[in-house]
Amino acid sequence: MKFFDKINEIRRKISEVESNIYSGKQDYLEIYERNLQLEKEIVERTHELNVANKRMLTIQHIWDMMNSAKPLVSVMETIVNSIQGELGYLHCTIMRKLTDENGDYMIVLAEAQDEVIKRADFVLPEPIQTKRLAYTKDSIFYKTLENKEIIQTTDIASTLRAIMPDITDDMVQKILEDKSVKSMITIPLYSREKPFGIFGVFSSREDMAESEKDFLSMFAQQIEVAITIADLFEAVKEQAVTDALTGLYNRRYFEDYLKKESVRSQRNGQPFSVIGIDLDFLKQINDKLGHAYGDVAIKTVADVLKQNARSIDTAARMGGEEFNVILPGISSEGAMIAAERIRKAIEEKELDVIGHVTASVGVATFLEHSDNLEELMELTDQAMYLSKRNGRNRVTLATSASEVSWQEIAVNTFTDILSKHNMPIPQELSNELCEKLKTNQSQKEILYSVADILTQTYNPLHEKGVVKSKLLTAVSLAKRFDLPKDEIDKLKIAILLYDIGNLMLPKELLIKTSPLTEEERNHIETHPIIAAKEILSPISYIQDIIPIIQHHHENWDGSGYPAKIAKNEIPLTSQIILIVDAYFALTEQRTYRSKLSPKEALEEIKKDCGKKWNETLVNEFITLIEHDLN
Repeated sequence: MKFFDKINEIRRKISEVESNIYSGKQDYLEIYERNLQLEKEIVERTHELNVANKRMLTIQHIWDMMNSAKPLVSVMETIVNSIQGELGYLHCTIMRKLTDENGDYMIVLAEAQDEVIKRADFVLPEPIQTKRLAYTKDSIFYKTLENKEIIQTTDIASTLRAIMPDITDDMVQKILEDKSVKSMITIPLYSREKPFGIFGVFSSREDMAESEKDFLSMFAQQIEVAITIADLFEAVKEQAVTDALTGLYNRRYFEDYLKKESVRSQRNGQPFSVIGIDLDFLKQINDKLGHAYGDVAIKTVADVLKQNARSIDTAARMGGEEFNVILPGISSEGAMIAAERIRKAIEEKELDVIGHVTASVGVATFLEHSDNLEELMELTDQAMYLSKRNGRNRVTLATSASEVSWQEIAVNTFTDILSKHNMPIPQELSNELCEKLKTNQSQKEILYSVADILTQTYNPLHEKGVVKSKLLTAVSLAKRFDLPKDEIDKLKIAILLYDIGNLMLPKELLIKTSPLTEEERNHIETHPIIAAKEILSPISYIQDIIPIIQHHHENWDGSGYPAKIAKNEIPLTSQIILIVDAYFALTEQRTYRSKLSPKEALEEIKKDCGKKWNETLVNEFITLIEHDLN
């Protein structure tokens, strides 16, 4: 019995051991399985984290684009290539919905550069980027945009046919020949709550996870912000270089483009021509019918230029009733034909109330009439004003000239005054300015610089560049009164010299911050006489300019100085200097007051209408300045 009891005890112990071993095995198996599950979850979470990081990087690229102020197309191209490379889509594209007289359609705005598009460009008769794509109500694109929903389809062939009805089955097969594209996902894009277009991706997956859909939705929202910002940037940029009334380019853009065209012309040895256009009798239209009708006449000229210009021509409104057109690659012969076509088209327009309007036109050609831009524009103006003097409504071709006379007269005048030391300025400064006047640089810029430096000797607060602004403003105002070219040339010289008498006054008097005494005021009022008699009268060739300077402080009501003359006794050029000088004085810092804004300065000028200057002059000046401010 004891033997069998021992056997049973051994069996029991063996069973316990086996039970413990089995139990331990189960525990090990459970731990092992849990480890496998954890490893799997780690792999999944790591993958999800990588995807999230890539998505965040893509979003960051969009934000970088939005902060770069790049043009819209550049922004879109960066976006499609970003999502293409970082999220593994096989192809990405952004299409814009447009509308014209033939209905709705789409164009490719940007697309990623990949194998799919390379095959498409090879297979299709013309690149998809240049095609007008269909936008029909039965297409996935219409449903996506109209319903504002993300749609996925595996029927790629039908999707391509929907936007390109002329595509063949063979073409579709060749585009999708590697079989990697399993589906297409279309995402709606809106800009400022208006339909913009479609963001489309080709995916290697037939199914779209909810997280992927959420990301694409968020991604589309960021694209929409980028589109809005880029669009606004383009709008602001366009406004900066275009004229608000006509939609043509403005003076700033024209002058920049003219410089670029001259470089191209000289490099290639090809001429280009400039057409100068001045609307006839605009002042009469404004006076009789009001400025609203004057604006209609101005816009009519602009419309004619838009209709008659080639795509490579550049038309600009230079201010008031003046326009210029650059004709790249066109000689004077071709430019005369184009100018006559424009002149005739303007004359043939019949406007309500106004009737017919006409324009005086001048033509000059770079490398033919001059290889200097300043001289070219002077010659264009001369030809245009010759058309006016010869009866208006005609085209005149410029004649070549070696020098522009008013500039030579001004240079000689300054040289004469400085070399004879007729003014109380340091001899070292006089010598320096004389040397400056002898250089071969632009005569205009040298004259502006010399006038600025002389002004700063008695007015330390004078800003560089103001003399140039004064001259351009005065000339633009003079042209509104149809002054002949020789009178405008005199005005240009007078603008440079009219305040030169201030150099003979005590500097402390000119910068005094407290109110002037009557004696001090009388002393200051002598500066036009000083300029006219003591400084300029010995110079024989500017005698006809002296009266302009002598009377530039005479008021319309006779209260000015020094001669107390009134109304039409005052030369119009003197009146122009008075109002231009007043405006720039108001907008420039003074020791006794802060500078005013342009609008505040115009309000001050209005207050003296009928006193310092006549109403017509004030109205024309305000219209001119307000145009430049816009």
